[in-house]
Amino acid sequence: MSSLASSSPVAAMRSVWRPPELSMRWWPVFLRNLLVWRKLAIPSLIGNIAEPLIWLVAFGYGMGALVGDVQVDGTHIPYILFLASGSVCMSAMNAASFEALYSAFSRMHVQKTWDGIMNAPVGLDDVVLAEMLWAGFKAIFTTTAILFVMLGLGISHTPKLFIAWFVLVGVGITFSCIALIFNALAKGYDFFTYYFTLFMTPMMFLSGVFFPLDQLPGVVRAVAAWLPLTNAVALVRPLFMDQWPLDWWRHALVLVVYTVVAYWVALGLTRRRFRA
Repeated sequence: MSSLASSSPVAAMRSVWRPPELSMRWWPVFLRNLLVWRKLAIPSLIGNIAEPLIWLVAFGYGMGALVGDVQVDGTHIPYILFLASGSVCMSAMNAASFEALYSAFSRMHVQKTWDGIMNAPVGLDDVVLAEMLWAGFKAIFTTTAILFVMLGLGISHTPKLFIAWFVLVGVGITFSCIALIFNALAKGYDFFTYYFTLFMTPMMFLSGVFFPLDQLPGVVRAVAAWLPLTNAVALVRPLFMDQWPLDWWRHALVLVVYTVVAYWVALGLTRRRFRA
């Protein structure tokens, strides 16, 4: 009777959501991705930083000349500083999401790299963890390059940018976990259009990247306050302004909850996919 119960569909479905079974075996998977990426590192970095820099130059200097200063928490700052502090968070989101979607899906489904890796004594949980950390690691390269460009342009020179860098590392990990959910559900590359069109694009315009949230209607503002990108911007922008974020613990807690829940869901869905 116990063996029948353990093999029932309900028991199988529950086991998919068991706690992560982790070990240091994720490290060779991470290192493998790093070694492969080194061959395409320069084109990859150029592709990841080109778009945010175009946004920064076109809107920061072009629209910034028309907008002038923007008020943030009672402080007037140049629009280019306002945009730069938001766009670097958006860059972390984009870099981590692209890696956890297209590249991870290629390794998982198209190239069958995950299957080959799991022929060695490496579990699926270790592979998913490695992919999550690798996508976050890719976001580090992008945001670091952009921060150096911003320093060169003189947008901000505050020492608090070093703290902002650590926050951006966490932002990349958060969005890599969210993207891995869609990676586990995808049957093909076209599926990712839903993620970018219905999730990422609206969030870019509702998270205070391009304009203050005060400009939004009250209902929309209430919803936007709980978006991960909104809380990332709320942590990073004051640091660019050489200030400490207000209610930093609340914004950090929102990102931590998104990360933990999204990772758990992504792991469960990936387990279910490989069990099918």
